[in-house]
Amino acid sequence: MAGNTDMVTFIEARLNEEEQVARDAGGESWRCPAEVPGEVHDRTSGIAFTVRGGGYDRHIALQDPARTLARIETSRVLLGEYIEVADHDTDRPNDDYTSGRAAGLGFAVRQLAAEYAWHPDYRARWLPRFVR
Repeated sequence: MAGNTDMVTFIEARLNEEEQVARDAGGESWRCPAEVPGEVHDRTSGIAFTVRGGGYDRHIALQDPARTLARIETSRVLLGEYIEVADHDTDRPNDDYTSGRAAGLGFAVRQLAAEYAWHPDYRARWLPRFVR
C-alpha cells in the first residue's frame, strides 16, 4: 500500500474529525415534527435548530449526528477492504481479480477523498482514475 498510504491516512483523519464533531453534537438522531414546521428536534424533543422556510429543517435533520456516524462506519468498512488490496491499485493494473478489485475499490476510495478536496492536505493526485 506504500503509494496509497498518505491517501488512506488523510481519509482516516477526516473521518476521525467528523466522528468527533458528531459525538460532540450528542451522536443522536434528529427529527422534524409535523406539528412544528421549521424545527429540528433531538431525541429528547428538545429543539436542536429552528429554521424557517425553504425545507431547510428537513435537510438539516438528515445531517444528524447519528446518520453521520453511520456514514463514517460504512466509509471505514470500504477503506478497510481497500487496504487489503491497495498495493495492487496502480495506474496499469494486471488483468486478474485482485488487480480489478483494487482498481474498483481504489476508485471508490478516491471518491471518499474527493469529499474533502477543500481541505489543505488534499492532493490532486488522489483524483479518481479512469482506467480502461
